[in-house]
Amino acid sequence: MTGAESPPSPVVTLFGHWICPYSVRVSFALAERDITHDLVEVPPTAVRPAGFVVPREFVVHSPLGQIPMIRVDQEYRADSLPILEWLEERIGPRPLHPEEPGDRARERELMAWIDAHVFPPMIGIYYGTRPEEIAGSAAILSRALEGLGNLLEGRRWLAGDGPSLAEATVVPLYVRLAALVRLGFDHQLEPRVVAHMDRCASTDGWAAVAWSEEQTDELVGRSVRRRELPARRR
Repeated sequence: MTGAESPPSPVVTLFGHWICPYSVRVSFALAERDITHDLVEVPPTAVRPAGFVVPREFVVHSPLGQIPMIRVDQEYRADSLPILEWLEERIGPRPLHPEEPGDRARERELMAWIDAHVFPPMIGIYYGTRPEEIAGSAAILSRALEGLGNLLEGRRWLAGDGPSLAEATVVPLYVRLAALVRLGFDHQLEPRVVAHMDRCASTDGWAAVAWSEEQTDELVGRSVRRRELPARRR
């Protein structure tokens, strides 16, 4: 008599793109959890080449037409934070959720806090076109990162004893930090944030999403060209 066979691994497909910070969140979590998956590249609207044909499957199942979207077998989810949570429920091995309920509650609070306070000024820097607008976004981001440093007081990780979904949420900032510096973020980083970024850079998830110099150059080049356009054409 043979033992029961293990259920087949789910078939996972991510619809996303490396330049989209929200897609990077999901890519980091998939890699950190060692979840094998396919990637269907769907560039964000702002960088989509002329003539690009959006897969019909994406059009049908992404309600807002925005990446990331993920398919697990024949189930779909869109929007990065709900995707991260759903993957924890849907696929078991190597969860990123902390074990302790208090840490798990902290993780969710931090995911929402990062989304609300870190991402808007980050995006404001590379989409900004006027110097005062860019400087304002940089100052707001600096204050947000000071707050992040305070949240890291006495901690190696944001929630629990290792990388969590909170790390997945903030990593897209870290991987594009060199580009942000070139585009106008000239503030000193809080030491605890630097140490946290270094710890994130040692993870399997980071290895899957870290930017090359060419990728950094591409984001910077796109932003610089946008800034150089006449105001009426932006």
